[in-house]
Amino acid sequence: MKEIKKISSRDTFLVRHPILREGKPIESCQFDGDDLETTTHFGLFIDKNITGVLSVFKNNNVIFSSENQFQIRGMAILKDFQRKGFGDELIKHAEVYIKSQFGKLIWFNARESAVPFYEKLGYIKIGEPFFIADIGIHYIMKKEIG
Repeated sequence: MKEIKKISSRDTFLVRHPILREGKPIESCQFDGDDLETTTHFGLFIDKNITGVLSVFKNNNVIFSSENQFQIRGMAILKDFQRKGFGDELIKHAEVYIKSQFGKLIWFNARESAVPFYEKLGYIKIGEPFFIADIGIHYIMKKEIG
């Protein structure tokens, strides 16, 4: 059985660590803003086991003029469950949630390797690539939803 539900910031570490912070201290899985009231974390469960995570932050990026912006961070699916459509489901779930919060724009920093995944979901690259230390090349991506 598959289910997407709200989880705690600490629960995200179960997927963030092996996928996004492999080889780094577990503390590196804690993101600024994780525990704000305006942040929501979602977990994708298969047979009651967490297999994917995504976090939604109410966060405006100054490069966009839209009001009520939301940022997606920490999107990750465990390796054995990748390329099965679960990432699409998590993103679509987040989009529905953000619309329910009257969000107008979703933005995030996408790893270079993930850009095609997000493009097929309607997100577009903004600006030039940039480097995040110890992680790699990223692009800002966005999607207008309001």
